[in-house]
Amino acid sequence: MTIKAIIFDFDDTLAVERASAEEAMMITCKKVREKYDIEPQELYDNIWENARELWHNSSPVRSYCVAVAISSWEGLWGLFEGDDENLKILRSWTPTYRKQAWYSTLLESGIDDIEFAEYLSLEFPKHRRKIHNVFEDAEPNLIELKNKYKLALVTNGASDLQREKIDGSKLAKYFDVIVIAGDVGIRKPEPEIFNIVLSRIETKPNEAIMIGNALDSDIIGAQKAGIKTVWLNRKNEINESDIKPDYEIKSINQLRLILDDLE
Repeated sequence: MTIKAIIFDFDDTLAVERASAEEAMMITCKKVREKYDIEPQELYDNIWENARELWHNSSPVRSYCVAVAISSWEGLWGLFEGDDENLKILRSWTPTYRKQAWYSTLLESGIDDIEFAEYLSLEFPKHRRKIHNVFEDAEPNLIELKNKYKLALVTNGASDLQREKIDGSKLAKYFDVIVIAGDVGIRKPEPEIFNIVLSRIETKPNEAIMIGNALDSDIIGAQKAGIKTVWLNRKNEINESDIKPDYEIKSINQLRLILDDLE
C-alpha cells in the first residue's frame, strides 16, 4: 500500500486543548481569592458543570452546536464570528451565557455578585487566548512528514474558534488542507467530512491514513470513509468500545514505524 496523505485531528492530538482550557480556568478562578476568601479549586470544580448544564439546556441554537461540535467550555471564550444566522444568534447569546455560568458558580460558594461574575466571564477568554500548548512530538514530526506526504487537518468546532487555536499553535504552515466542521456544516464522525478532505488533497481513501485521539469521532469516522486509522492513545487508556483502530500508538514518534510497515 502506498500512503500519499496523512490526516490529523487537532484538539488533544496535536494541541493540548483540554489542559490549555483548564490552565486558563484556574488562572481565572484564582481571581476570586483576591476579592473573597474562597479557594479557587471550589469554583474550578463547579464552573465546568454549571457551564455545561446551561449550554445544553439553554442554548438557542443547540442543534447547530451539536452539528459542528462546539463544547460548553469553548462557548465560554469563542467569538463565533461569521454571517451564518446560527453564529449571529450564538454571538448575541454567549455574553449572557458566560455571565450566568459564572454567577451560578459564585452563588454556590455564597457569593452574590453579578458584576464580579461579568468580570470573570471576561477574564477567562483573555487568559485562554494566551495559552496554545502543543504536544512536544507534534511539530518535529510534521516537519519530517511534510517532506514526503500531503498533510491535512480535520477538526470539529466553530470556524473562527478553531482557526484561532490553529494559528496560536503555529502549526498551520505544515498542512496542505485544513477542514473545519464549522466551515462545511458536517462534523466528525460523519464520513462526509473525511470525503471532503480526500477530495481537497486529491487522494483516494486507500492512499490516506488518519491519526486522532478520539475513537468515537476520529477513528470510526475515518473507517466509515474507508481510511486506515491510527489511534493516538497518549494516556494509555483501555479501549472498551467496539471501535477497533487499525493501529495504536502512544506518541506521534511511533507513526514512522507504521508508515514503514504499510509501505
